[in-house]
Amino acid sequence: MMFRQLEPAGGMGQFTARISTLRDEVARRGALALQPRPQGVRGPKWQALLGELRTPVEHWKATRQPMRQDEPPVHSCPVMLLPGFGTHPMRMRPLARALEAAGHRVSDWGLGFNMGATEDRFKRLCERVVAMARKEGEPLVLVGWSLGGLFAREVAKAHPEAVRMVVTMGTPFSGDRRANNAWRAYQLIAGHSVDTPPIGTDLATKPPVPTVAIWSPRDGIVSARSACGRRGERDLAVALRCTHLGFAAHPDVAVMLKRLLTDC
Repeated sequence: MMFRQLEPAGGMGQFTARISTLRDEVARRGALALQPRPQGVRGPKWQALLGELRTPVEHWKATRQPMRQDEPPVHSCPVMLLPGFGTHPMRMRPLARALEAAGHRVSDWGLGFNMGATEDRFKRLCERVVAMARKEGEPLVLVGWSLGGLFAREVAKAHPEAVRMVVTMGTPFSGDRRANNAWRAYQLIAGHSVDTPPIGTDLATKPPVPTVAIWSPRDGIVSARSACGRRGERDLAVALRCTHLGFAAHPDVAVMLKRLLTDC
């Protein structure tokens, strides 16, 4: 009888401990999100941030323009698309369809929503890239949007034998990691500082494979300087006039990717 009476108390104690742990974690993440931005560091202006709302309209207008004739690829390339922070691979499906129509073999990163960098997620991604390269019989082209581009660059550093080329799109790999309008949301959700991501801390160092940085002067999320990079941090920088959200599906992005893959 006494044991039965103690069970609810024990259960309530465990519940209280869990609530306390959850409260502490929420407070810790909240403190990360409220950290001050370093003096002199800025993300895109608020006008550019509001401009991200025009993304669907821009896509619609672009699809009504005459289709450009692209040169056929020299050969079919295996391509892996890596989504941006907080997004699912389905957001990049329009790019996948365009590349598949051009004859390339396209896959996604296979890890669902990209909710931030973790050691486990990075390890699983490395294993997937190596396995896919072995299956394809040749290295992959990694195309990473925003945070996905950081994953792509670090995978290429860890396994250059499995990566033919890295293409980043609006990826903040250069300069201060708070030169964007998403770092607070990232720290809140991912639970760690942008200064100490578990996939590597030397993010600006160029991978030992051809590396292309696609950036936009109209990006409302990531600073153009951060996404463009400096000489030596990437091999080629290409400017496109689209929003940050537009990198996932804008027809002009698909055209540029097909051009980059022509001689892959």
